Amino acid sequence: MKAILCTRFGLPDQLIYTETKNPVPKEDEVLIAVKACSVNFPDILIIQNKYQFKPELPFSPGGEVSGLVEAVGTKVKNLKKGQRVLALCGWGGFAEKVVVKADRIFPIPPDLDYLTAASTLYTFGTAYHALKDRAILQAGETLLVLGASGGVGLAAVELGKAMGAKVIAAASSAEKLAICQAKGADERINYEQENLKERIKEITEGKGVDVVLDVVGGKYAEPALRGMAWKGRYLVVGFAAGDIPQLPFNLVLLKGCAVMGVFWGRFSQEEPKKNQQNIMELLSMIQSGKISQHIHKVYDLESAPNALQELLDRKVMGKAIVKVGDWEEEKKAIQKSLSQNTKPIGSNASIPISFKTLGDLKKHVGQELGISSWTTVSQEVIQKFAETTDDFQWIHVDTEKAKALLPGGKNIAHGYLTLSLVPKLLVDLLPLEGIEMALNYGVNKVRFPAPVYSGDQVRLKARLINVEETNDGGFKLFIYAEMESRGSEKPVCVAELITLIR
Repeated sequence: MKAILCTRFGLPDQLIYTETKNPVPKEDEVLIAVKACSVNFPDILIIQNKYQFKPELPFSPGGEVSGLVEAVGTKVKNLKKGQRVLALCGWGGFAEKVVVKADRIFPIPPDLDYLTAASTLYTFGTAYHALKDRAILQAGETLLVLGASGGVGLAAVELGKAMGAKVIAAASSAEKLAICQAKGADERINYEQENLKERIKEITEGKGVDVVLDVVGGKYAEPALRGMAWKGRYLVVGFAAGDIPQLPFNLVLLKGCAVMGVFWGRFSQEEPKKNQQNIMELLSMIQSGKISQHIHKVYDLESAPNALQELLDRKVMGKAIVKVGDWEEEKKAIQKSLSQNTKPIGSNASIPISFKTLGDLKKHVGQELGISSWTTVSQEVIQKFAETTDDFQWIHVDTEKAKALLPGGKNIAHGYLTLSLVPKLLVDLLPLEGIEMALNYGVNKVRFPAPVYSGDQVRLKARLINVEETNDGGFKLFIYAEMESRGSEKPVCVAELITLIR
């Protein structure tokens, strides 16, 4: 296969375009035929041996890819050959093929093209983790983004607006700031021409900013820190300027602010379930049009070193993408899939079967109804169920005690809350036309082989067991339902349901 190889540590001009051996997946890995690979700042660090992860030479840079599954290891059950996927490989992406661990791979929703898929996770994942998990950004707060026209910076501008913040974009040129304005920035600062500290003071009327997201470092860090509000949060994301700033920590004391590191790569490994939930939320925002990737330029594989050099020279606004091979997106197939499947993005759900008559239902007895979309069981949902049922056992509602005593530090959902989600998910699988009423009549059997934890994503698999007519002209459906969780090998609920239709 063709690949860009780093055979000795150095700058992008030392990378070589050459032929190399095809990788072979291990039992827990997947072989992906790469369609596109995004260009990220860690790629520049990793080829200089300056990044936290240090692969052995020779290797290909490129940590975020999209493509087609070509082969799967013997222990991989959730992915199959020919499936469109996006993956966080860490390195190896500037090549025609790459092997990736199965738990770092996600199905591409049908309305997401390869270029967008390959350019979404790192930048938006980093920015969302920074704002949501680290800063806990609130609506109405003021967010300052340093290096706002880059991949992570521009993602932070959009996400900040989507989360209800007032966003101040800071960048080094009018051209870069114009892109930030188009993405929704409320205020703009050209820190090459303006005094950053004074402009922050002017824009915030002396209050300061609540959150700073800094991907630049260097000389801009200290004036940004001086522009913090009381109890502000300073997010250290990267050092694109090259220099790691030496901050006067007396300012941190005086402002009562927090300086927080943002290392999304490690977060995604240490807290995979929370990261997966973030990714699903991001994909949903893309589908709804709240956020969108800005593609700076598309390069072919041989030109990948040029893309890295332009990123190093800070010429890239948004995302640079490497397209691997000569291919065209199958837009017709994507549109056809969209017209058939209205499930939320990232759901991996099956296409619902439409039943128009009793005869249609009877013909389907003994067959699968399909798989629903994923839904998240949040702590808020668990709390509301506790309030409704007056069941306030600590395993459900005491988050601090759960952190100390329960696996993963998460509260457990009530068993009957899990069961109550079944009708909501079943609606995805059983669209019925021309009915007056659908009533959840009861259950013959139910059990809960595994618990559902706060933040878990669950979905339903169902099979139609039987159909019986009733004396009033309606009919009963007997349905075998099995709910699964992303966080459990066992099902979390198994039930035989009875639904009354009229």
